Amino acid sequence: MNDIIGRYKLKLENQSKLMLLFGRYLLTRMRHDRVNVNAGYLAYITLLSIVPMLTVLLSVLSSFSVFANAGDIIQDFVITHFVPAAGDAVKDALTEFVSNTGKMTAVGGAFLFVAALMLISNIDKNLNYIWRVQQKRRAVFSFSMYWMVLTLGPILVGTSIAATSYITSLKLMESEALSSAFSLFVSMLPFILSYLAFVGLYILVPNKKVQLKHAAVGALVAALLFELSKKAFAAYITHFPSYQLIYGALAAIPILFVWVYLCWLIVLVGAEMTAALGEREQWSRSQDVLHSQPEDRNSGKGCKTSDSTDTESE
Repeated sequence: MNDIIGRYKLKLENQSKLMLLFGRYLLTRMRHDRVNVNAGYLAYITLLSIVPMLTVLLSVLSSFSVFANAGDIIQDFVITHFVPAAGDAVKDALTEFVSNTGKMTAVGGAFLFVAALMLISNIDKNLNYIWRVQQKRRAVFSFSMYWMVLTLGPILVGTSIAATSYITSLKLMESEALSSAFSLFVSMLPFILSYLAFVGLYILVPNKKVQLKHAAVGALVAALLFELSKKAFAAYITHFPSYQLIYGALAAIPILFVWVYLCWLIVLVGAEMTAALGEREQWSRSQDVLHSQPEDRNSGKGCKTSDSTDTESE
């Protein structure tokens, strides 16, 4: 019995040391990659590209009669569940911006599409930098992927909304048990969508193989941080509305910028964790030394390796 307890205690101690090593490595990695600076850069690019992205999304959906009202539904759903508090001010500002783009010429519309492509391109570059990707994708392949995101993405979102509306309208939902289960599913839907979006982002964007279990862990951390940040940000805006006294009618701009910055910070933190999990040989090296046998330590193998390394470096 004491042996079993001792083994579990040793295993728990080793796991704690391993987690500590991983935490130190992750913090060092995040400082090296300047996550806070890159999040600010992406937030700036996003604010420049958010209206073009919404315009492209709505224009793609409007070309299909089945998705006639999907654009308004998507805007309401995103503002309600993904923009904490002050959503009405942000929604009114975005709606006004998007409506003004309808007065643009074909050349202006082309520039909007290019701006939307630039946002996706910058996301691709930043995430590939986190994964230390040396070999870039071919320009044709990258453009095809960006084009697919801008065209197929809105169609898939519209299809999911149409399917959800159809399921809601079924008579099966009149059952009390199914209705409560569906209500629970709808309440969990923002978290599920965030989690799946993070998993897809961390697997598909880097130009290298990312293990699903690593992406799942990083996406779970990012999704949890996203939900916590929504509640914290909403509480701050609700209880400390000083931004309205300072900015007045322009309050939606700093609110949107700060929130977009927090979102990108969370995305990059999840990406750093996913990438760090795939580099176990680097952050667990100290743990391997701790587990090495006494005869291995006294044999001088490690000293020979370090000596040879020093000799080569000299």
